[in-house]
Amino acid sequence: MPENPRSSYETVQPDQDLDAWRRAALRLESEVNSIVLGQEDAVRLLNIAVFARGHVLLEGDVGVGKTTLLRSVARVIGGGYQRIEGTIDLMPADLIYYTYVDEHGKPKVAPGPLLKHGEALSTFFFNEVNRARPQMHSLLLRVMAERSVTAFDREYRFPHLQVFADRNRVEREETFEIPAAARDRFLMEIEIQAPSDPVLQRALMVETRFHNVDRLLETLPQGMLAFDQLNDVALRVQNEVRTTAALENYALDLCRATSSPGAFGVRMSDVDVEQLVQTGVSPRGMSMLLRAARVAAWLNGRDSVAPEDIHRVFSVTAGHRVFLRPVFELRRAELIGEFVGEVLNRVAAP
Repeated sequence: MPENPRSSYETVQPDQDLDAWRRAALRLESEVNSIVLGQEDAVRLLNIAVFARGHVLLEGDVGVGKTTLLRSVARVIGGGYQRIEGTIDLMPADLIYYTYVDEHGKPKVAPGPLLKHGEALSTFFFNEVNRARPQMHSLLLRVMAERSVTAFDREYRFPHLQVFADRNRVEREETFEIPAAARDRFLMEIEIQAPSDPVLQRALMVETRFHNVDRLLETLPQGMLAFDQLNDVALRVQNEVRTTAALENYALDLCRATSSPGAFGVRMSDVDVEQLVQTGVSPRGMSMLLRAARVAAWLNGRDSVAPEDIHRVFSVTAGHRVFLRPVFELRRAELIGEFVGEVLNRVAAP
């Protein structure tokens, strides 16, 4: 295969200013969009998550490109990458170690997916996470919350880790709902839909480069970013992108409205909102909303957050943190989008 000319990109260095990092972030988007068609909005949201250092859950129908999208982002970020498939027989130990018989017939123990790269683990992709048992969700919660795991009488830390997961929403047999505590640890929950543009649909069907995903991914430059510096860069973004008191109060009111919608005049056509919501956005969610909004402003070349930056990330950072009463949960996909939209419509922006 001929050398990929885009692999000549130089990895951005940690001591470069935030403008250089922003240009690198926008190059990341451009590269991923070159092979994942019609998902520009999702790519921008994933880019925000990368520089906000938050975990991401993707949801969508089968075959819409969730896995390809996540693999693309992982490749251009660089660092250690591991992937595991969610199955009903998967157990927590399967992430920690595996056993095998060596060439001499002796049993051996080798590091599992979480431990293989040590502190260099950058991206952990949990495919079809809702097929895994609750025991796996508990371990995932620990890894997401603390970026560490205890094994072999010691603690292993993964300071640069970002967890990506996707959820199969078509098949319900042998699946387990992700608990609220684990969902709240995801910075974003993003819905992926197939491109509706006939031109893009035709390209995906006809152009042979899209028929072999592994080869397609090899055309992307690997490790465009200094993955082990992203934590520091993310902190610089949070410290340097300003917010005003009025905007902070606006973000706070949006989150409050998810818990007390009636107090903010939120109404829905066929549902009593006072009976709809069990719990609204958590304090952690409030913090993550503003964190994501700062990154959105930075990627747009601004040094202060505007209301449109809040709007950009509100649905994906707040929607999955609003838990409905059990009688309404079966209609969640139908109701939550309307509810979040009404919150944005009713709470006055500064």
